[in-house]
Amino acid sequence: MRMTIVYGIIIFVWIILLTRVYYLSIKSNEYYEQIAEKNAIKTEYIAPVRGQILDRNGNPLAVNKLGFEISIRPHLRRNINTLDDEINFIISIFPDLNATKLKREYIKNDSPYSQDFVNVVNFLAYDRVLPHFARLNLRDNIEVNPVSIRHYPFGDLASHVIGYVGRANLKDIDINPISKLTNYTGRSGVERYYNEILQGVEGQRVTKVTALNKIVEEVGYTKPSSLDITLTIDLELQKYLYEAFDRPAGAVIVMDALDGSILAAASLPEYDLNKFVTGISQSDWNEMMNSPDHPFTNKLVNALYPPGSVVKMAMGMAFFESGKISPTTRLLCDPYFELGDRKFRNWKNYGSEMMTIVEALRDSCDTYFYRGAYNVGIDVIAPVLRRYGFGVKSGVDLPNEYIGIVPDMQWKKSRLNQPWYQGDTINTSIGQGSFLATPMQVARDTAIFAMGYDVTPHFLNSVDKVEQEWIGSDILTQKEKSALKYIREGMHAVANIPGGTGFRVLSPSKVTIAAKSGTAQVVGISQEDKERIKEADMEYYERSHAWMTGYAPYENPRYVVTVLVEHGASGGGAAGPILSRIFDKLADMGYIDEKYLKKRK
Repeated sequence: MRMTIVYGIIIFVWIILLTRVYYLSIKSNEYYEQIAEKNAIKTEYIAPVRGQILDRNGNPLAVNKLGFEISIRPHLRRNINTLDDEINFIISIFPDLNATKLKREYIKNDSPYSQDFVNVVNFLAYDRVLPHFARLNLRDNIEVNPVSIRHYPFGDLASHVIGYVGRANLKDIDINPISKLTNYTGRSGVERYYNEILQGVEGQRVTKVTALNKIVEEVGYTKPSSLDITLTIDLELQKYLYEAFDRPAGAVIVMDALDGSILAAASLPEYDLNKFVTGISQSDWNEMMNSPDHPFTNKLVNALYPPGSVVKMAMGMAFFESGKISPTTRLLCDPYFELGDRKFRNWKNYGSEMMTIVEALRDSCDTYFYRGAYNVGIDVIAPVLRRYGFGVKSGVDLPNEYIGIVPDMQWKKSRLNQPWYQGDTINTSIGQGSFLATPMQVARDTAIFAMGYDVTPHFLNSVDKVEQEWIGSDILTQKEKSALKYIREGMHAVANIPGGTGFRVLSPSKVTIAAKSGTAQVVGISQEDKERIKEADMEYYERSHAWMTGYAPYENPRYVVTVLVEHGASGGGAAGPILSRIFDKLADMGYIDEKYLKKRK
């Protein structure tokens, strides 16, 4: 009986063992085959080539230079002599490279958890590597792969618009994993704003590999893709801006007011974009940062200036919208406006004359606007100014656009914790005090008066030859629409009627221009001074900024040009000639129809 039980236990144990062996060797075979297959499959992600940036006529503004990167097999730190041999071999072919830097780069990036080759040379030009490609490729510990690097054919041309790419850091990679493959990401300008379009979509290569990472078979391949973008910029006109702009620093914008497309724009001085691709030197960086003309600042959207008298068109609309002042209302234009014990000067020591908005714009009479603003009040003025593009983003496709300041009671209370005074309203009426704007906002505001509707300034024309649509919006009230012709007449008088602040420099132009000049103080000048100090007697960096903005042809408004000359002292004298030359160039290039050109005797 006992032996029967023992035999029974032995048989039971063997049955369990045989069942387990059967399960492991037969039933689980398919499961473990799947695991083995997964372990043998390797997926490589292929970096896309960054899309090109072209001007409106197909000229390249940002392209890719082809070359090679060099990498060394991982985990060679265990055999430091082998690592040194490979580095010395690379140096023997390219003696301008630094062996110490290559070794440091290798040790920094060699991970015990990665089987990928370690990149030690990011880029060498195609022509340099090609003669030595076979020798490099024969070494098992060295891998040479094709790579591209960003190149800007025109160096500093439109640098603040195009922008540049830079090496991707850990934060960039965390936000945008593709930048780990490309090593680069957009840092400024269009390169940054449209980075997701330009960087493209990664490809994939799926292979079977052995335990030693040797490729057995390619089982799948997806090609990387990228898209080119075409800008509204006209390369020829863009080049001309630097010829026309004969001052040290400032900004200029040329816009098609029909849809907001920007034909040319410059923030001056510019800088060479190519220096930033592989890393700018410390000396070049220090020179830029220490320049009083701030070449690294994009003055189109990232610098704020008092708009001065170029705000007077929108200010006039605020007067009319209030219902207290009409386009035909006459207000006194005299040497100063007295408020309490303060006297607010006119920019010019006039006699006394009753003026409508047309004459006030023509002469840029400050006291007309002082009196108008005093009667209307900031609560009416500020909302109208914002509707005309001040104190809000223009929507232009450049990163980090500033909104500027349209001061009012709420702003002053929250920002400065101070009450609002009538003197603040007076200063705001001529674009001074705390009022700040960007050149792009002034260009957008000017386009509203040219076209009678609002547009979004933009640089993007098409993506992969698919044109983008930009539609204007109707923002004018019925009252403002009926007053628009008077504002236009005033702007016409500025450039074409003797006595206008731009007549001397704009009337000889090939096309009839409607414009407005402006002079914006950089340092405060006491209103107690009976005679305003002459700009020529001031230190250069204390002189006022000079504005001139306008549109043409007057008979059929289409193109807007806005010019800001830093420390130019006089809108008419400094910015006016630049604006005139640019409109002449537009006529020469055929942008303005011949029937709108002035007939020369």
